[in-house]
Amino acid sequence: MESLSKKEVEIIADLEFRKKYYFTTEDIRQHFENKKHIVNTIYRLRRKQRILKLNKNKYYLVPIKARYGKWTDNPLIVVDEICNGKDYFIGGWYAAYYWKLTDQIPMQVDIYTTRKQGKMKVLNKRFVFHRTSEKNMKKYVVQQITEHEFRIINQKESKLWMKSRE
Repeated sequence: MESLSKKEVEIIADLEFRKKYYFTTEDIRQHFENKKHIVNTIYRLRRKQRILKLNKNKYYLVPIKARYGKWTDNPLIVVDEICNGKDYFIGGWYAAYYWKLTDQIPMQVDIYTTRKQGKMKVLNKRFVFHRTSEKNMKKYVVQQITEHEFRIINQKESKLWMKSRE
């Protein structure tokens, strides 16, 4: 892990003080004179593995207390932050695990959305995006974990999904 500059420590300390682990460039704008400085600092912090990119404009701050730059957060919260809290729901094995329909801890989180597809790995967890229709987007319920809301397929639909796997 590379050392941090005075400005980088100032930004990380400010974000940690405000408990703002998921942030955008707007959250750190007050520390900079122009956009170029923001972009360069974010690039350096990403290279030093102090922040991780979640989507086009959202980042995750790896806390200072993470000694070797390794940290983790609840995958349900990470998914909500990646998708900016809209147009998604969690399904598949992770939903079955959440509803206690299986005891196995899933290797990946399946995210159903109308916007994107593909795979990504964040905080040592694999996220797989599946494209779905607007009709299927009504099958979720909003749940809460550590004061953070997320969307997950309802228990009835998850049971139907499990039966189709037999």
